[in-house]
Amino acid sequence: MNLSPVIIAIPMYFTLMAVELVYESVSKRRTYRLHDAVTNINTGVLQQLTNTFIAIFKIGIYTWIYENGALFELGQTAWTFVIAMIFWDLCYYWEHRMAHEISLFWGGHVVHHQSEDYNLSVALRQTSTGFIWGFPFFIPMALLGVHPIQFALAGGFNLLYQFWIHTEHINRLPRWFEAIFNTPSHHRVHHGRDPKYIDRNYGGILIIWDRLFGTFQIEEERPNYGITTPLKSWNPVYANFAHYVDLFQDVRRTRSLKDGLKVLFNRPGWLPQYLGGYRAPKAVNKNYQKFDRPTILGINIYVLVQFMVALLFNAYYLFEHKQLDPTTKIIYALWIIITTITFGLLFESRRKWVQALEILRLLAVPLGLYAMQKVGYPVPDWLIIVASIYVIASDLVFISLIRRQASPAISKDPAKSTT
Repeated sequence: MNLSPVIIAIPMYFTLMAVELVYESVSKRRTYRLHDAVTNINTGVLQQLTNTFIAIFKIGIYTWIYENGALFELGQTAWTFVIAMIFWDLCYYWEHRMAHEISLFWGGHVVHHQSEDYNLSVALRQTSTGFIWGFPFFIPMALLGVHPIQFALAGGFNLLYQFWIHTEHINRLPRWFEAIFNTPSHHRVHHGRDPKYIDRNYGGILIIWDRLFGTFQIEEERPNYGITTPLKSWNPVYANFAHYVDLFQDVRRTRSLKDGLKVLFNRPGWLPQYLGGYRAPKAVNKNYQKFDRPTILGINIYVLVQFMVALLFNAYYLFEHKQLDPTTKIIYALWIIITTITFGLLFESRRKWVQALEILRLLAVPLGLYAMQKVGYPVPDWLIIVASIYVIASDLVFISLIRRQASPAISKDPAKSTT
């Protein structure tokens, strides 16, 4: 069983999102779009999937540094955990700030900012590559004697705190709270793409770091959300690598190693003068429309149902992956990755490969369950039978919907793609 605070809190995440959706149905103020919310959650699934392979290395490196290089021994008490929480938040501030101010590091954080909406699902939109650039910022905690268990718990609780601040429905809180802690108002600013809001309010739990280091910005009006060059895709895998692709294309255009390194390590948008110079953020055009790719209602319902079923398989993997043998773990992980890609392709109405990909993805479910049963996992026969019936029914519905969406008579109708 995975005892990570972030994994254990999964039921809480979805309960609070359900509460937010219910509130929106009553208040008539909508911040969710189906395509965006599913992509946000699937991006988070990929991040947690990545963690199942690399978390042991991160905590292993931290533990090695702690055991061989710690200058002090703080121990494990309630007070040292408070110290660890504050210390972790300070390290997070600088890691987070550098992730915005260094273009290569931005590639490991941009995923979290790509959504053009702002709701609790955005909190789950996390990067799968950010650990590469972010982990070194926390090494001082090991050197100063923060125990590995307290380090891991402090990180988990910091991330849990940041979940609730991703909402449009909580306005300003009491002044004393806003002065010390990160709040929905402060964090809306951080997600804004308006020039005055960009690169502000980096704090995790505490906003005092921003006030202290000169990066604080109060919310004056509701921001426009997203990034200055919108992603324009619902593919979570592409979302994780889009910035790196663009960045290295810019590097290839430079005329010297020095300029190439500057593109990597200067602020995002920097280019040498012979390539046009710094691309400064511009004000959002008042006529700008959020990215959308209308699909027929049937496809939306189909993906939503398949997404909810996939979440059950994903949850099993995240909770039980330590009990899986390496081969099963890799095959399971590939199925999860293909699932997120397929949903993105369906939302983008892309016909090439998606039909074969979805049919194979579905067939892999009963075949995978059967294979797990044969190698000794406690998979009951009835589950394989139910999965087989479900897959056959899903294939029939899917083929029918794809034909309907491809029909010229249907495709001319502007179907609503949001919920």
